[in-house]
Amino acid sequence: MNREQISRIAHTDHPIKAPLDDESVRRLLEHGAPRGDERVLDLGCGTAEWLLRALSAHPRLHAVGVDVSEEAMEQARRSAALLGLQERLVLHHQEAAGFVSDQSFDLVVSVGATHAFGGLLPTLEAARAHLAPGGRVLIGEGFWDREPSPEAFEIFGELDDLATTVDRVVADGWAPVQAHVSTRSELDDYEWALWGSLSSWALDHPADPDSAEALKTAAARRSEWLHTYRDSFGFLSLVLRPTSG
Repeated sequence: MNREQISRIAHTDHPIKAPLDDESVRRLLEHGAPRGDERVLDLGCGTAEWLLRALSAHPRLHAVGVDVSEEAMEQARRSAALLGLQERLVLHHQEAAGFVSDQSFDLVVSVGATHAFGGLLPTLEAARAHLAPGGRVLIGEGFWDREPSPEAFEIFGELDDLATTVDRVVADGWAPVQAHVSTRSELDDYEWALWGSLSSWALDHPADPDSAEALKTAAARRSEWLHTYRDSFGFLSLVLRPTSG
């Protein structure tokens, strides 16, 4: 199984690809798009779940999603059609870092996709280039809640603690106007959902040639989470407004 297949199956019961529950997602979008008629861009949108939720909540909102995954784009199109949202959603199958538009956006979203730009600050730089005057950015990034083990560091790489993460964002010319630190419940629910969904798929499809690999992968990832990074990894979502041009 390739990485994309694993991710698609694992996120069956948790379509938001970040440790956030539905209420947290709703509140963050509410602060990101307070008028309800905004133009929203998601850089690294995956299956466009953030955009679909924003569009469902606000009938005057329009959205654009960009992602490198063709499979994710197809799933997003199907979901938009089922919800009757396809007329207000435009999807671009390409690398988010290379996306160019002649339009600006009131809200730019990039949650859990900073790797596509090379880190948190490069992602904010890319978002700024698409931002309309008075616009906002909704970004999600991991941080170290406590000192990581060498094994955890190897998985996630260079992350800062919570305070340092916010300090870097502020120093880069942004003001947090809303934020959410994922709770222990959200973090745990996310991991249980991922590897539980992958395990269930494997057990429900014993004849599939990928079944044994899926079950083995779920067990390995679950063990990695429990033994390696559960006690050190945190996740921060920020709604930001620029303080400098």
